[in-house]
Order: sequence, then structure tokens, then C-alpha cells
Amino acid sequence: REVFVEVPDVAWSDVGGLSDIKTRLEEAVEWPLKHANLFKKAAVRPPKGILLTGPPGCGKTLVAKAVANESGVNFISVKGPSLLSKYVGESEKGVRATFRKARQAAPCIVFFDEIDALIPVRGGGGSDAHVADRVLAQFLAELDGIEELKGVLVLGATNRPDMLDPAVLRPGRFDAVVDIPPPDEPGRLEIFKVHLRGKPVAVDVDVSKLASQANGLTGADIAGVCQRAALSAVRRVVAASGDKPPDEASLRITARDFRAALTDPASTRAEGWRGVAR
Repeated sequence: REVFVEVPDVAWSDVGGLSDIKTRLEEAVEWPLKHANLFKKAAVRPPKGILLTGPPGCGKTLVAKAVANESGVNFISVKGPSLLSKYVGESEKGVRATFRKARQAAPCIVFFDEIDALIPVRGGGGSDAHVADRVLAQFLAELDGIEELKGVLVLGATNRPDMLDPAVLRPGRFDAVVDIPPPDEPGRLEIFKVHLRGKPVAVDVDVSKLASQANGLTGADIAGVCQRAALSAVRRVVAASGDKPPDEASLRITARDFRAALTDPASTRAEGWRGVAR
């Protein structure tokens, strides 16, 4: 399992809403790099780990990429379950390799997506040869062991923080737990503007009204609404062209397309799922 180092191309302008979250993460990630002397003068230790929590589709992964890009550091993305192996010792080896690569690429952010699959509560698995317990022990040793973790920030994302072992949540490991809630109406308005950027939107589309009608939808749901509306407009142009080449100049995403997208079963299923989750 190879570990790839990259710098994402996602900027804060690509993240709609979440102004308080942005400010908090800028202080935790960018300030220690840009104002290192101030932190040294104040004897403040930069955070070692930050846990992002919240419902699915609220932008946890997007925020992690934007943090890495805006701070200008390397970024390693790891899907939690991908490090698990049925062979004894291989899972712990994967954790060691990830942190070794991060130290070599420092300053670096290591992002563990679905981290609850990697470090669940100890003793939760009885038939897996205690793989989860050993992976957790290795993770804790790398994060807060004798060998100090310098120039590496660990970001974790999960929608099930209750499944994480309490040992990883103490200060000095994951110093901050940042909850990313579903967007409010101003946040939904910003998300619509991000996803409609560059699209041929008709003059009858009121983005503020769309944000009001999208109550309860997450950022991922709003992205889906914009995609379905755009596809509806493309479908209409293709149907009108018949056997001739479609007229690209006539392509406009209208308010009717958005109304149809908002009442699509995919949107209502998402809202129903969140109602059950709550």
C-alpha cells in the first residue's frame, strides 16, 4: 500500500459557509507555520491532532484539503479501512509507514478519513485476532510516543465519534474536536454560489430562494441538486435538437430545472435519512 504525498488544489473559496470553522482551523494549522516566532515567544505548542466530526456530506474532507492547500504544506490522505489487513502485523506496518512518510515530507498534514474504522474502542472485536487493538496501540505510539512528532499535523474525520477509543481524544493527541454542522441558510447560499460558478444559469433563477427551499440539505446534497438541474437543462437541449447538433448557445439552467432537482427522490431520501439519524 503506497502512500502518496500531494498538495490539494482546493481553496477556501471552494468551501461555502463554515466561516467559524475556517477561522478556527486557520489558527490551529496556518498560524503555527506563519507566526512560528510568536508561538515560540508565548511558549504555545501547536496542536498535534484535530478531529473533524459531523454528518455525512457536510464537507469534512473538503475542509481538510482546503486547510492543506491554504497553509502550503504537503498532504497525505489515508482511508482508515485501507490500512487494515488480515495478515498479522501488516496493519501496524501500514500505520508506521504512513507516519514515517509524513515525517520525511514535513511540514505535512496526514488526513485519516473514516478514522473510526481504524481506531475503534478497545476490546470491540472478539474474532479479529485483536488487530484493532494493536493498530490503536501503534497509532498512539506514533502520535504521542517517545519519538516526538515534529512538523506533522494529524487530521481525522468521522461521523461516528462515539466509536473512537477515549484514549485518542485526550489533550496532546487530538487537541481539538471540531464539529461541522449542516449549513444554515447563509451557508447554503454560499454553497449554491460555489457550485453554480461557471454554469449557464438563466436570469429567472433566484439563488437566495433556492437556499431557503433547500432547508435541511447538506453541502453534498446541494452539489447533487446543481448537478441534476444542469443535467436536466442538457437533456432539454439535446431533445430539442432532434437529429441536428445541439445548440450550445441555447443551454440555460432555469428555475424549473432547480424545482425538479429539489423535488427529486434523491433529495427527499437524503432528508429522510438525516431525520432518522437525528
